Amino acid sequence: MRRAGATFLATISAIGILAAGSAQAGIPDGDWATINRDLAATRYSPLDQINKSNVSGLKQAWSYQLKTFSTAVPIVVNGVMYVPAGSRVVALDPVTGKEIWVHQEAQPENPAPGPGGNTFSTRGVGYWPGDKKTAPRILVTMGAKLVALDAKTGKPVKGFGKNGYADMVPSYGGTPTIVGDIAIVGAASLENTKGGYANPRGFDVRTGKKVWEFQAVPLAGQPHNDSWGDGWKDRGGTNMWGFAATVDEDKGIAYLPIGGPAANYYGGDRPGSNLYGNSVVAVDAKTGAYKWHFQTVHHDLWDSDQPTAGPLFTAKIDGKPEKVIATINKTSNFFVLDAGDGKPALPVEERPVPAGNVPGEYYSPTQPFAVKTPPLSRVAMGWNDIVTPEDTTPAHSAACHDMWNKAGGFVNLGPYTPFPYHADGDKPHSAIQLPGGTGGVNWGGEAVDPNSGIVYMNAQATSLVGWIEKVPQGAKPYSFDATQAPDYDRASVDGKGPFFSFSAPISGKYDENGHPVGTSVPCYKGPWAQLTAVDANTGAVKWQVPLGQYDELPEGKKLQGNAGSAGPTVTAGGLVFVGATNDKRFRAFDAANGKELWEAPLQNSANANPMSYRGSNGKQYVAIIAGGTVVSFALPEQGT
Repeated sequence: MRRAGATFLATISAIGILAAGSAQAGIPDGDWATINRDLAATRYSPLDQINKSNVSGLKQAWSYQLKTFSTAVPIVVNGVMYVPAGSRVVALDPVTGKEIWVHQEAQPENPAPGPGGNTFSTRGVGYWPGDKKTAPRILVTMGAKLVALDAKTGKPVKGFGKNGYADMVPSYGGTPTIVGDIAIVGAASLENTKGGYANPRGFDVRTGKKVWEFQAVPLAGQPHNDSWGDGWKDRGGTNMWGFAATVDEDKGIAYLPIGGPAANYYGGDRPGSNLYGNSVVAVDAKTGAYKWHFQTVHHDLWDSDQPTAGPLFTAKIDGKPEKVIATINKTSNFFVLDAGDGKPALPVEERPVPAGNVPGEYYSPTQPFAVKTPPLSRVAMGWNDIVTPEDTTPAHSAACHDMWNKAGGFVNLGPYTPFPYHADGDKPHSAIQLPGGTGGVNWGGEAVDPNSGIVYMNAQATSLVGWIEKVPQGAKPYSFDATQAPDYDRASVDGKGPFFSFSAPISGKYDENGHPVGTSVPCYKGPWAQLTAVDANTGAVKWQVPLGQYDELPEGKKLQGNAGSAGPTVTAGGLVFVGATNDKRFRAFDAANGKELWEAPLQNSANANPMSYRGSNGKQYVAIIAGGTVVSFALPEQGT
C-alpha cells in the first residue's frame, strides 16, 4: 500500500534483524559470492596465483554447455558453482565442470508451479547462507517469480512463497541482492511511457513475502514529486533494471541504480529534473527508507540509464580516507560520491548544455560534470572526425562521407546534444548523439582494486542519429517521437529500427534492399571502445587502451575497439580480465599500464563479466560465459 508523504512504501511483513556484518562480509578468498563477487560490488578477486608473470600460460581447463544464450556471471560458494541455464539452474563442480545437481523447470505444456514463464534470469543467481535452523538457498528470478532452491539439492524450498515460488510483479531479469534476510530486486518494466510503477523492492528470503517497496517516481505529497510537473502519474521507466544493487553491509545501506524515465527521447509531458530517474539512490536495506540520492542526468532525453550504482570502497581524497561510491552511466561521466551522504567526494559542477527546439519540450539548462575526470567516451564530432581511407578502408570512408553528404550533415553540439524537431514537410535534418544507443558504460559497469582505488571499465564510443517528429494522434500514447535520420534510401531499411548509428560497411556496399554487405564499423575515428583505468583518489585517467578488434579491417587497422556492454574484473595478481568484445576473444591486461598480456580465442563472443575462484585442488580459475558456454581457465600443471 502507498503512504503519502513518504518516499517508500509501508512494510507488509515482519523480517529478521539485518546484521551489521552478515555472513557474506567475510567472503573466503576463493569464493565469488555474488554477480560482482561481493555486496560492495568491487569485482575484485584477492587471488594472485595467476599473475603478470605467468598469465601467458593460461589454458582452458573445462567448459560446460548451458544450452541457451546467456550473459550471466556464475557464482562459486563453498566449492560449488551455481548458474542459471534457460529453464534450468545447475550446480557444477568448479574444478571439472561436471554437474552436481540440475533443477529443471516444467515445460510450457506442463506449466511450472509458479506461473509467469519457466525461463530463469540470464544474469545470475543469489546465494543466502542460511542459519542454524535453515539450510542455504539459491534465489533466482524467473519472470514474475522469485524462486528459492535448496543450495545442496536444487529442490524448491516449500516454505518460500508457494512451494518455492513467490510472486514478484512486475517481473525482473536481474539477480537478487541478498543483504541479511532481505533479497533486493528491481523491475523489468520496459520503457513504455505509461504502464504503472516499476519500483525496487525487498523480499524476505525465508518466506518470499514483500517487505518494502521504494517509490522511484514520488507520488503527490512526497519529496521531489514537483520535479515531474503532472508527468508523475502512472509513469513508465524510472526503474531499477540494473542487475544488482551495491551494499554497505556495515551500515545496512543499499545503493540502487535507477534508470531513465520513459519515453526515452521525448519528455515534454514530464517537465522538470524527474527524480529519481537516472540516479543512485541510497536506502535502508532493511526497510527501503530513503537516505539520499545523486542524479547523474537531469530530465533524460538520451536514454542515459544508470545501469549500476558502482563499487563501494575507501579512497584517499586529499590524503584522507573516505568511503565512496564510484559511479558511471551511459554518458561515460564518472562521479565519485561520499557513500554516507551522496555528496561529491571529487568536485562536480553544473555546466550549461544545449537546448533543442521541440515544441512543448522541457530542456534542463545544465547537467552535472565531473571536474577532474573528462567523459570517458567520445562526446562530439564534426566533418573532420569522419574516418579517412587511412583509418579504415577507402570504400568505408567513401560510404561514410556519402552518408554525411546525403544527410546534409549531422548536428552535434557536444555532450547532451538534443534531437532537433522535424516538422511535416520540412527538409530532414538529424542530430548525432555521442555516446548514444547502448551508451558509453552499460550494464557491465566497473571493477575496482580496493587497495589502490583504481577503477576499471569498458567505455564504448557509440552513436545514435535521429530527429523528433509529431506522431499522428492515436498512433502513440504520447504526441512526439523520434524517428530515423534523413530520408535517403538506406535510412529506413537498414534493420536497425527508428534510429541508426553513424556506421557503414567496411566494403562500402549495400544489397538491393539497402542492407550493408559485410561488417559495418563506425564512421568516426576510433578507438570505438577502450578499456579504461581511472584513479578514484584523484579523478585522473591512468590509461586507456583499445578494447577489441575488427578482423575484417586491413592489417595495422584492426585494433580500434570492438566491445559490447559487459565489463572487466580485476585481481590481486595485477590483472584485468575482460571479455565484452564481439571478436570472440578473452583477454588479460596489466592493471598498472593497460598492456595486453594474454588472449584466448572463444567459440562465441563473451558479452558477460568474468569471475575468478579457487578450486578444491588449490588452483585459481578464471571463468566467463561465451554465448551459451561456461569456459574456465587455469594454469596447467608443471610439465604438462
